[in-house]
Amino acid sequence: MKNPLCDMFGIDIPLFAFSHCRDVVAAVSKAGGFGVLGMARMGPERLREELKWIDDHVDGKPYGIDVLMPSTYSDAGEMKYNIDQLVPKEHVEFVRNLLDDAGVPPLPPKEKDEIVRSLLSELSFTPRESMAMVDIALEHPIKLIVNALGSPPPELVEKAHAKGIRVAAMAGRPKHALKHQAAGCDFVIAVGSEAGGHTGPISSMVTWPDIVDAVAPMPVLGAGGVSRGRHLSAAMALGCAGVWCGSIWLKTEESEVIPEIKEKLFAADATDAVMTRAVTGKPCRTLRSAFTDAYEQPGAPSPLPAPLQNILWWAEGRTRAERVRKAEFLTYPVGQVVGNMTETISVRQVIYDIMEEFIETQSRLETVLD
Repeated sequence: MKNPLCDMFGIDIPLFAFSHCRDVVAAVSKAGGFGVLGMARMGPERLREELKWIDDHVDGKPYGIDVLMPSTYSDAGEMKYNIDQLVPKEHVEFVRNLLDDAGVPPLPPKEKDEIVRSLLSELSFTPRESMAMVDIALEHPIKLIVNALGSPPPELVEKAHAKGIRVAAMAGRPKHALKHQAAGCDFVIAVGSEAGGHTGPISSMVTWPDIVDAVAPMPVLGAGGVSRGRHLSAAMALGCAGVWCGSIWLKTEESEVIPEIKEKLFAADATDAVMTRAVTGKPCRTLRSAFTDAYEQPGAPSPLPAPLQNILWWAEGRTRAERVRKAEFLTYPVGQVVGNMTETISVRQVIYDIMEEFIETQSRLETVLD
């Protein structure tokens, strides 16, 4: 395609895929798109392993990484491994009682500390933690670094550009996109409220063209609610240079999600992708669960600031629920396109389906002007 981002990275189609799964990242890049590995859920050693695996399986195609460097956060440091000292007692008891009442067994007492430490050691949420992960990634042939929360710090931009690596950031409003532009980003990702994960309150139809106009002529990717060719066509009609997709890869054969979560995804509709601060402490669209519902009930505590709420959920909630595959408590960040996810197919087939529908849509639009 004749496209600024295709030219920037030497790719065939302007389709960027965010995933925590290395298999998805490699498969997308090999199919002509651009895979981006989310690093927020892995520690240094695992990151080295994942990037080495991608290097060996991506056939020399370009790929990138996604980091979390929020502008506002609470740095727990080593305290994050001691949940009872770090988090207010009433919050810990709320989650523990919730799972106790549902019959979810507690972690084995002799193994609990090691399980929690192992799990939390793989969370990178602060700029300090994320920058250490970026330094590891810079040892590999990455071509892009995306900051998912806020503008990238000068240190990151300088290190990346010195190695010829592009930098981007996500924005939900024009004012955020302008900050990213001023920080030295090479392009921005305009994220509509339909998106999974951390997102703002404005829909894609409104925010995409607003951000395109704000930072022109800088390229913009449209994100939020993208899962098919008509979405790609709409994004480009609104001035975007391509799209950023995340949720759609959860349904693939290569996806990292466990079977029980995939079953919940296939049974869900758009209304089951709810906005909540219960999982990370920041507004995050995720699959409805007994945990997210509990925080909507009268008397529930207000979620803690990030990353304390994330630490609480991982250490006390997710760990116990996933250990016994307690379905009603299982959740995963997902956008409103979850209603389009009904069966498992390959990454390559997802891309082929998107491009086939995109071509059909463009052809149909051309006839309008005949």
